[in-house]
Amino acid sequence: MTNTKMTWRPQYRSSKFRHVFGKAATKENCYDGVPITRSVHDNHFCSVNPRFIAVITECAGGGAFIVLSINHTGKVDPHHPKVSGHRGNVLDIKWNPFNDFCIASCSEDATVKIWDIPKHGVLKNITVPWKELQGHSRRVGLIEWHPTASNVLFSTGYDHQVMVWNLNTPEQVVKNPVRMISVHPEVVLSMSFNTDGSRLATSCKDKKIRVIDPRTGTLLQETSCKSHRASKVLFLGNLKMLLSTGSSCWNHRQVALWDQEDLSQPSFQEDLDGSSGVLFPFYDPDTHMLYIAGKGDGNIRYYEVSAEKPYVHYLTEYRSILPQKGVGVMPKRGLDVCSCEVFRFYRLVTIKSLIEPLSMIVPRRSETYQEDIYPMTAGKEPALTAEEWLSGVDKGPMLMSLRPGSKVETYIDHLESRKSLSASLDTRRSQSRPGLLQLAYIQEQLGFAQKEEHKGAGVSPSLLPSSRERSQDRSCALSTAANNHEDLTQNSPPKTENELRQVFYKQQEEIRRLRELLNQRDVRIKQLELEIKNGTQQQPSCVS
Repeated sequence: MTNTKMTWRPQYRSSKFRHVFGKAATKENCYDGVPITRSVHDNHFCSVNPRFIAVITECAGGGAFIVLSINHTGKVDPHHPKVSGHRGNVLDIKWNPFNDFCIASCSEDATVKIWDIPKHGVLKNITVPWKELQGHSRRVGLIEWHPTASNVLFSTGYDHQVMVWNLNTPEQVVKNPVRMISVHPEVVLSMSFNTDGSRLATSCKDKKIRVIDPRTGTLLQETSCKSHRASKVLFLGNLKMLLSTGSSCWNHRQVALWDQEDLSQPSFQEDLDGSSGVLFPFYDPDTHMLYIAGKGDGNIRYYEVSAEKPYVHYLTEYRSILPQKGVGVMPKRGLDVCSCEVFRFYRLVTIKSLIEPLSMIVPRRSETYQEDIYPMTAGKEPALTAEEWLSGVDKGPMLMSLRPGSKVETYIDHLESRKSLSASLDTRRSQSRPGLLQLAYIQEQLGFAQKEEHKGAGVSPSLLPSSRERSQDRSCALSTAANNHEDLTQNSPPKTENELRQVFYKQQEEIRRLRELLNQRDVRIKQLELEIKNGTQQQPSCVS
């Protein structure tokens, strides 16, 4: 009898996100008593940033939405003030990705309105917008902010037009968009940008996916596949792929993956179930995780996406008995990195008038910052102005680190700049880098010395020379820092991570040198004080 040795091979692929699980917030950490809209429009109805959560509400006599502080959990006052300037039902809301106090809304009254939210929150009804965009002839159903350019907004409505708006205008009412894109024969159901905002993907009621140049409105790609009827579409970060959710010929809910350069046939296609609710896709480019939440479902499926076949790898799903009408997503900079949270949903549970936060967590034993699951991510600084983007410049997002406790957010370019930026942008970036820490340090030393001098009303005359010496040292050090600041502002900003690191090391060395200089001056001051003290003690003996 011979022993047969069997080799066991795992059927799953190695992944650090294989055990991600969903953790729903407790009742006291939910938002209870929110009158969520009863609209049947297939939108998220919710928008979130690290400061506020905004939800479209049911309202008589026009449209409104409510804005709550992100920490305002528990029972919500039924008479809580609302943002209520629309004459028709609000259909979509989106926070400005570069301004936590600015939100856009669109409505059945055929307008788009931009609102300034007070820093302390909404304490009374807001009815007057910061700007009103008038250009659509029918109700506006969808809005999207440009991902890298500031104050560029896209809107689309039931007039089948996609309009591009530049908000950097002095007029309070803007009637002329900078571009009108007229390539859709039916209503646009979703819009999605690629990483640098140079391509816009749309899904339409004719069940086709289109890839458009958002600056010129040129149609670049269009699907002709009959086996997949798309309802929502999403760019998958830098993978150069598109993901769409929709239905098959047999009305099964379906997910499809496309090459963004070739939309003739999907690269991957899979039926999910036979339900009828719309599937909302969400993608995290930092972890390459794909989340799919169905309208009217209680579950959220999640997958891991790779650039190689079979492309999409199923992980597991979060299940709940409470169905969601809409879903909001917290930006990465608002996550709790100490608990290894990699994604956070805000589920709108209409049957209970409840907003339930749902955290997706990577189980780790260590409570320290896990750098491998938090790469550099898109920050809140725009990479371009609206004018630069409209002139033809494309640039990836400015990245930041999620490491807690860092006083200075580190922003670097995600993609190489295709064209040089304007001088104003260079100046703004140079001020945001840690290069001016040396100037701040000198100013701190100045403030400390000034406090010491103000205290010196009762100081003996023997210390006056040291005071003059300190003044000379401060002026010398300040001029050195000013010269270094001039060098920094004259040089072009670093464009790669290596360049940024080299500049950082040089600045650290300069800070160290200035500290040594200050220490040497302090030692010299003490020597002079001792000499003066010895001289005053010897003077009486000479007189005698």
